[in-house]
Parts: sequence; C-alpha cells; structure tokens
Amino acid sequence: MDDQRMAPQTDQTPRKHEELVVAAVAVLREGRLLVVSKKAAPDFFYLPGGKPEPGENAREAMTREVREELGVRPLDVAPLTEVHATAALEGVPMRMTVFTATLDGEPAPAAEIAALHWTDGTEAPPFTLAPAVRDHVLPLLAGRTL
Repeated sequence: MDDQRMAPQTDQTPRKHEELVVAAVAVLREGRLLVVSKKAAPDFFYLPGGKPEPGENAREAMTREVREELGVRPLDVAPLTEVHATAALEGVPMRMTVFTATLDGEPAPAAEIAALHWTDGTEAPPFTLAPAVRDHVLPLLAGRTL
C-alpha cells in the first residue's frame, strides 16, 4: 500500500496530471505590461485573469475576472496567443489563453488581488514575474503598444 499522503483536492485545485486552464489579458500602456499579484503570493506577478467557470469560454472568463479583480472592463479585446507552461505556484501543466485589450478606466486591486504593477520586464527581485509571463508573453509583446 502506498503510504504517501497527497494534499486534499478542491474544485479549484487541478489533480496531479490535469491541465490548469486559465484566461488572461495583456494590457500595455506606454510600453509597459499590467501585471497583478494575489494576496496568497504577493511577490509573484501574473497577467490579470483566471480560471473559467462552467459554461464560460476564455474571453468571457477573462472579462469576468478583470471586472472582479480590477474593477474595469476590457475593451478592444483580441486574441494574442495560447501559452503552454507550468503554472508557477501550482506546479502543474497550464494552458493560458491570452488576449490583448485596453481598459475602460483605471484598474485598482480588488477581490484576491494584492497589488498591480506596470512592468517592462526588467525589475529586479523581490519583484518576480511568473515564468509564463516572462518567457512567453513579454517576448511576444516586445516593442508593441496598444
């Protein structure tokens, strides 16, 4: 009998070999990308967005999450890319659908968001970008403005 203990799984926690599905938005302003940190990991910065709820497509999930987390609505939404990487905190395979958009106002942290930051990707620790953002999204956006 295997005596190893596994952490309890919740509806929001992917199983060991399940893929984490996420929808996110890349918002650029003056050559800088909007990133957010969560209260659960305040030193780690990600793109705004989150997991789709049952019945939601990626765009609907991203729109809902941005409204909940930042109090603004994405405008001029367009598909950017789909990133396949390991989720930074969960350590499981992740598929992140990324859109570009502008915002209908000034974003402010809400819900589980601890902070927001506009980055060009060169900040030093303790500011840490999630690898999916650093290695996949920022290179795609290099030299681009919205």
